[in-house]
Amino acid sequence: MGAGKSTVARLLAASCGFESIDCDRELEHRAGISIQNMFEFEGEAGFRLRESHLLDELTQRQHVVLATGGGAVLSSDNRQMLRSRGLVIYLQASADEIARRTRADASRPLLQVADRETRIEDLLAERAPLYRQTAHLIFRSAAANPRRLVARLLANPQVAAVIGSKEA
Repeated sequence: MGAGKSTVARLLAASCGFESIDCDRELEHRAGISIQNMFEFEGEAGFRLRESHLLDELTQRQHVVLATGGGAVLSSDNRQMLRSRGLVIYLQASADEIARRTRADASRPLLQVADRETRIEDLLAERAPLYRQTAHLIFRSAAANPRRLVARLLANPQVAAVIGSKEA
């Protein structure tokens, strides 16, 4: 969370003529409630089940750039699905960067704790190995301009091959 996935996905999709889908926003649209409310009413397990069903559907599409939620990798089925059906790019950000980027965002249920920085560090410790396991490519998102990051992505031979073949 807070690594810039949604922004970069939108810019990358626009650059290559693909559709961009933010999985969290799509879940909210389909459910008619916010992710925060899904967590409240169904718990994280209910939310993760919805997320897995959506990923199964969306990863079967062609010409799409998905911005998944940060916890999508918690399920081994999701990791396998993502890795086998598309090119997975991990936008790596430090705990400090994530804390800074999400500081004013009250819509993230997992960060509704007294010590957000520790919670972010804990989430990264749990998820970073799963991100690396799932990713085909890793790019530092840092404080880079999202357009420059997209240009770096487009210059990567693996990304260029996917775009050139129009299979994503």
